[in-house]
Amino acid sequence: MTSLFAPMTLGDINVANRIAMAPLTRNRSPKAIPLPITATYYAQRATAGLLVTEGTAISRQAQGYADVPGLYTPEAIEGWKAVTRAVHDKGGKIVTQLWHVGAISHTSLQENGAAPVSPSGIPAQSKTYVINEDGTGGFVETSVPRALETDEIPGLIEDYRKAARAAMDAGFDGVEIHAANGYLLQQFMSSESNKRSDAYGGSIENRIRLTLEVVQAIVQEIGGGRTGIRLSPVTPANNNADADPQPVYNLLAEKLAGLGLAFIHVVEGATGGPRDHQMGGKPFDWEEFRNSHRKAGGKAAWIVNNGYTAETARKAVESGHADMVAFGKAFISNPDLVRRLREDAPLNEWDQSTFYGGGEKGYTDYPTLD
Repeated sequence: MTSLFAPMTLGDINVANRIAMAPLTRNRSPKAIPLPITATYYAQRATAGLLVTEGTAISRQAQGYADVPGLYTPEAIEGWKAVTRAVHDKGGKIVTQLWHVGAISHTSLQENGAAPVSPSGIPAQSKTYVINEDGTGGFVETSVPRALETDEIPGLIEDYRKAARAAMDAGFDGVEIHAANGYLLQQFMSSESNKRSDAYGGSIENRIRLTLEVVQAIVQEIGGGRTGIRLSPVTPANNNADADPQPVYNLLAEKLAGLGLAFIHVVEGATGGPRDHQMGGKPFDWEEFRNSHRKAGGKAAWIVNNGYTAETARKAVESGHADMVAFGKAFISNPDLVRRLREDAPLNEWDQSTFYGGGEKGYTDYPTLD
């Protein structure tokens, strides 16, 4: 049986074990620039086989939350260089999550107070995090978005390509395309948020078109062996909904097979919630989803996420259900999570009040076993 602690290869990325750190928004990058404490934070967790950064905006338009990092300015790229250098100095591997939030934004975060963009201009009925005039942070309703024009889409894909190149210039080992949790790419794939009548709406083939074109552009730029994607077929996050997600994601998994991706990172169930969450009135078949990729010749490593424990993670890898398991909140409060899982040591509890915004408290000050 394959061990959770055995090394493996994700495309062109060799990793020391099969434990990944999931992307975790922390809102500690003012002006979209990672700070020195960001380098400390990720370096502390470099024993993970793979670190996936917090969602990182590909452009100003892609920003949806205050103080999340970007990859579209020289200053941000320099900030990330310090992060990747610190992680590599500890022997770790790190990819950045390329993020466009779509409708999950606020006019105060957009250039010149513009409306956020989305497939069809449908309000997200969700909340986002902004910084108030007095410097305090808080959650507010997202702004009403506008629909992207068809002729804007090539420019959007170019933003993804540029961000992937910037990630490599910043020293990352690869990228993870964020196509989950109700953000822009999933908004295009979901039947309830995409009511378009052009080549990017209507049929399943049309709704997954943008995601595939983004993946293709990035693969052409940096290679499939350094490209991954995150998917959450049934999550209700950010008011995401689809009448029947199974055929959508089966076809997507099949189409991704020919692109030589390093990994596919799957949120099983509701993000941060029940693993048995359903959408469209019937259970999602996770094995059918994975097998759609395998039967089409896809060899991407299969990373699973959502509510895994030491025991269930071991079983997932040993049974062949997954090649790797990603942990989220447990990595926030346990920089040495890999060691704790290996030794069955108790875990630190996290302080949820420090998740979003702030400084070192709840970020770089959690104790390790040493």
